[in-house]
Amino acid sequence: MEQDGDDGRPRCAWAGSDPLYVRYHDQEWGRPTQDDRRLFEKLCLEGFQAGLSWITILRKRERFRERFHGFEIERVAAMDEADVASMLEDAGVIRHRGKIEAAIGNARAVLALREETGRSLAAFLWSFEPSPEERPDVVDADYLRGNPETAASRRLSKALRARAFRFVGPTTAYAFMQSMGFVNDHVEGCCARNACERERAAFARP
Repeated sequence: MEQDGDDGRPRCAWAGSDPLYVRYHDQEWGRPTQDDRRLFEKLCLEGFQAGLSWITILRKRERFRERFHGFEIERVAAMDEADVASMLEDAGVIRHRGKIEAAIGNARAVLALREETGRSLAAFLWSFEPSPEERPDVVDADYLRGNPETAASRRLSKALRARAFRFVGPTTAYAFMQSMGFVNDHVEGCCARNACERERAAFARP
């Protein structure tokens, strides 16, 4: 189910009317990338979202970027207890020790992944892209409501946790896959669906 925005364009209902959210829906959500930094940032922010709404995270994203050094993986991996303590005093981010420490630990897990496998984070993550046979014929609101996680997101979650990543459960993993274009879950009729499908078709998998 989609709804028309203030500009009359049909969108996924979750986009609402907040200009920040609408812009995120139209320009970012579902667009594929093989940039390790962007993928790492989104994986961390999806972890911070656990138990919260995405718009809460989106409104704090710029401050997250400041505190996590633009999500440069090597710099995040070098953060220490003093950095954690400082962030716990910063109302501009989500002040949750476990999630802050998880982001730092996840950066270290990325470095270990690269060292052990010789692969980029992108190559590792994209290897879990679901096959066309795993995808529904029609993406609509009923499908999205009934599938907060999928077989592919469970596989990705299991693999990430085996490599010491945290806050990457199957539901979080699926939200990550949706947002980063591993699947196109813009509903049928959404103004962004066809553009995302074209980008996915042209995307060079790592």
